[in-house]
Amino acid sequence: MLVDFNTLPETSKVWIYQANRSFNDQELEEIKSKIDVFIENWTAHGADLSAGYEIKYKRFIVLGLNQEVNNATGCSVDASVHFIQQLEKDYNVDLLDKMNVSYKQGEFVAYKTLTEFRKMAKDKAVSKNTIVFNNLVTNIAEYNENWEVPASDSWHNRFLK
Repeated sequence: MLVDFNTLPETSKVWIYQANRSFNDQELEEIKSKIDVFIENWTAHGADLSAGYEIKYKRFIVLGLNQEVNNATGCSVDASVHFIQQLEKDYNVDLLDKMNVSYKQGEFVAYKTLTEFRKMAKDKAVSKNTIVFNNLVTNIAEYNENWEVPASDSWHNRFLK
């Protein structure tokens, strides 16, 4: 069951899929339609899942699931991963590689491999004040508070000396 992402409780589980490039406006419209259909049909052992989503910066797909209604099961999580894999194929984009870093350069969102980001930190091209995206947050409360933070407040801090 598709619900407005902003109405989900703070305890709702989130999954963040970071694209290695920005989506264009046409792709965004198509992706939104596909996500709408996926969530409307997303179930756990036949029970509807109450979920919503948002797409941030034309690059991040954030799925939220209200676990107070029904919990995701192994099969329903697998279904969501298969759906994301299909988006990767349809749009020739990488959404599942967790070994990459997105960060802000002004209003622009940059994307680098972890190795490149580590080198940039060593070369002082990024700092503890660089705004990074912590895609390891697990619920909406963490997403709202700790997703878009200075590198010093994230796991990225380990690369900054």
